[in-house]
Amino acid sequence: MGSSEEMPVVLITGCSQGGIGNALAREFSAKGCRVVATSRSQSTMADLEKDPKFFVQKLDVQSEHNVNKVLSEVIDKFGQIDVLVNNAGVQCVGPLAEIPIQTMEHTFNTNVFGSMRMTQAVVPHMASKKKGKIVNIGSISTMAPGPWAGVYTASKAALHALTDTLRLELRPFGIDVINIVPGGIQSNISDSGISSFDKLPELKLYKPFQEAIRERAFLSQNVKPIPAETFAKEVVSVVLKEHPPAWYSTGRLSTVAAIMHHLPISVKDFLLTKSFMKKGPKETV
Repeated sequence: MGSSEEMPVVLITGCSQGGIGNALAREFSAKGCRVVATSRSQSTMADLEKDPKFFVQKLDVQSEHNVNKVLSEVIDKFGQIDVLVNNAGVQCVGPLAEIPIQTMEHTFNTNVFGSMRMTQAVVPHMASKKKGKIVNIGSISTMAPGPWAGVYTASKAALHALTDTLRLELRPFGIDVINIVPGGIQSNISDSGISSFDKLPELKLYKPFQEAIRERAFLSQNVKPIPAETFAKEVVSVVLKEHPPAWYSTGRLSTVAAIMHHLPISVKDFLLTKSFMKKGPKETV
């Protein structure tokens, strides 16, 4: 066994089986880190619980009390948290004019405020040690926001902006902040996206687009996504560098999204309309 200096403690949110948090947990562990794997529901991490290498904790990023409780338990057990990976996130699919505000709030509470709750809880500890890394998992969808995933994209865009500010604000305390921007990665995010869409009130104006909207939920899984293990290997090697980059993007469509970002708005709108709104009645497009 190496010393605690050589074995960083990594806390990851959103580690349910089949997701990228789970793959990241396994890869950090394979690279000699002590991994605290967390998820809102302990039963979704049964695969990690069986392995004594992982310290598995139930953690709801929407609860400040829960966040503080788990963080103090981790610091009691290991004496340190070296890397925080804010990965917990929920998909949200549907037309902005019809998604209940409550559903939007739930998405932001997990994807944006959940990451900020974790960050605010861990920063005093990292600052006292003058070192630490905070890794936020963003999304390439922010480079070219299109129809049907506006709430999710907006939540990730907010997280990107907060990450940029945090990087500058936390630098004086020796804390690195890294924005990981995934493209298409194999995971179960589409299943959760479609199940939340199915729980929404029945569409009115957008009923004719229902199939196109359902398809959007599966976009990241229908573009020949890279395996979560491949993604995890790349990300972990980047994060564990002595001087990690501020931004790292990988996965299917990540280059396309970067190009889209720089296109004129009229061209971008044309391409996104063609790609995502083809199923609706002609006269409403």
